[in-house]
Amino acid sequence: MSATSIKSIVEKFATPYLEDNGFQLVDVEYVKEGSNRFLRLFVDKEGGIDIDDCGRISEFVSAKLDELDPIEEAYFLEVSSPGAERPLKKPEDVAKAVGKHVFVTTYEPVDGAKEFEGRLEDFDGKAMTVAIGRRKVAIPYDKVASARLAIVF
Repeated sequence: MSATSIKSIVEKFATPYLEDNGFQLVDVEYVKEGSNRFLRLFVDKEGGIDIDDCGRISEFVSAKLDELDPIEEAYFLEVSSPGAERPLKKPEDVAKAVGKHVFVTTYEPVDGAKEFEGRLEDFDGKAMTVAIGRRKVAIPYDKVASARLAIVF
């Protein structure tokens, strides 16, 4: 089964459980690193998640995966916080990040660049307006390859 199919299956059963318990599924990864495969769930909630939250979520996901058995090969299941530089995967994530420092990459150049780091000033669903110093760049959302929160030093 493809990594995309596995991610879809996990998202489908995990999202309702997580939302019912006050969590948000930020991302799911199914990747090969060296000779090992990893299924990673990045989960958050208001105020952040702790090790006990990760343990409870892991137990639920593990039991559901045993029941559905969508993954043929051996893998490691990891549940964790998305961290300080959390990805902004969905439009709702981007909207919540307005006012915060972000790092954005695009599929093709916008204003002569493909990487932007600055304060997310606005998001109207069609474009992300990022303030980089005194300059503001409107990045069409359909050209965004990736976006994440960024730590300012």
